[in-house]
Amino acid sequence: MSQTVKPVNQKAWLLILPVIICVAFSAIIPLMTVVNYSVQDIISPDRRVFVGTEWFAQVMRDEELHSALLRQIGFSLAVLLVEIPLGIALALSMPAQGWKASAVLVVVSLSLLIPWNVVGTIWQIYGRADIGLLGAALNALGVDYNYTGNAAHAWLTVLVMDVWHWTPLVALLCYAGLRSIPDAYYQAARIDGASKFAVFRYIQLPKMRGVLMIAVLLRFMDSFMIYTEPFVLTGGGPGNATTFLSQYLTQKAVGQFDLGPAAAFSLIYFLIILLLCFILYNWMQRVGTADKEGVKE
Repeated sequence: MSQTVKPVNQKAWLLILPVIICVAFSAIIPLMTVVNYSVQDIISPDRRVFVGTEWFAQVMRDEELHSALLRQIGFSLAVLLVEIPLGIALALSMPAQGWKASAVLVVVSLSLLIPWNVVGTIWQIYGRADIGLLGAALNALGVDYNYTGNAAHAWLTVLVMDVWHWTPLVALLCYAGLRSIPDAYYQAARIDGASKFAVFRYIQLPKMRGVLMIAVLLRFMDSFMIYTEPFVLTGGGPGNATTFLSQYLTQKAVGQFDLGPAAAFSLIYFLIILLLCFILYNWMQRVGTADKEGVKE
């Protein structure tokens, strides 16, 4: 019996050629340029000296970089610890259907439509003691609030600003996960007499695991690369209290024009984000697998 060989149409690759070109120009070529800068000492546009791994060794010994990394990790963890539970609680309290659900979705999404630099400007005015509602209210209550002179106040203000700006994203993702749960699960829970906490623990939370993973990864990556909001609000101060990794990198590259160390640091920065996201993803996968095994038992 003869076998029919299906012809392979290589022209199908032309359909994804525009995507390949866009990725090459937006990611691959800039990345290769950064790699090239990280192993050279750029003295002038026409004069460069190959230095190997010297810039990487210099960056790894930089104590200011270590401090900025610790501040960045602490800020990102604080963002996750606040925004994820708050987003879940907000999604659980939102109406499931009707015109109220549409109205609440629009109101919740408003902060996501505001550009990052505008968010920083809003909170810069909002936190001022003379004309800002937050600053004036706290001072009236006897709290000596000053985000421009107190490092703790500045750090907390940046955290609250990020929570206000991005918690709706977590809430919308969780809301989509909740709406995808079939009603049969809730009907079975009502027949068994399950409490609201039991419904959340054994039905809603496991079914939201996929969207929660997306929310955690998105918020971690965004918070780890935060730049515009704290730059506009505090300028990295007071001192270095809100100088995170992205701002430190910008100071190296633009402020001091140290392109070699800045390129080396940006590669290390990229690898740190990849490593931490990989750890978070695998941890959440193991947690979900353990929950499924516990339910089966």
